[in-house]
Amino acid sequence: MGAVVTYTIYLVISISLTAGTGLALSRSGRVFLRDVFGGDDALAQAVNRLLVVGFYLLMLGFVVLAMRPSGQITGARQAAGVLSVKVGEVLLVLGALHLMNLAIFRRIRRRPAALTTGPAQRGPQAPAPLRFSPQPGIPPRDPQDVH
Repeated sequence: MGAVVTYTIYLVISISLTAGTGLALSRSGRVFLRDVFGGDDALAQAVNRLLVVGFYLLMLGFVVLAMRPSGQITGARQAAGVLSVKVGEVLLVLGALHLMNLAIFRRIRRRPAALTTGPAQRGPQAPAPLRFSPQPGIPPRDPQDVH
């Protein structure tokens, strides 16, 4: 079994694992983010897509970088060893990226409601109080400070 066959098998396995994990993250993340963003489906989908694209870019970048040849592959036993190490590395990175996604979701969920809901969800906001300066060059002050 030569290097070309070994690395072709590696690519098929790695890309399949990455695609499957990305789809699972996308499905589960969409539901979670919809809840986090107070039912704002458009915002939840947009954030979900951004997270999934980042996941794919990081993961596929790692898959390609891990294709560095690790020596001459002369037999089936050596090919199986190289494949097990390479696929193991991919699985470890997939797990780390999955945990990173969970940490991001957790951080988003902890944000105050005013930051995670859209403008329609927040309701009307009171206008900012007017600030004035009695003389040019003096910083403005709050109207409550006027005697």
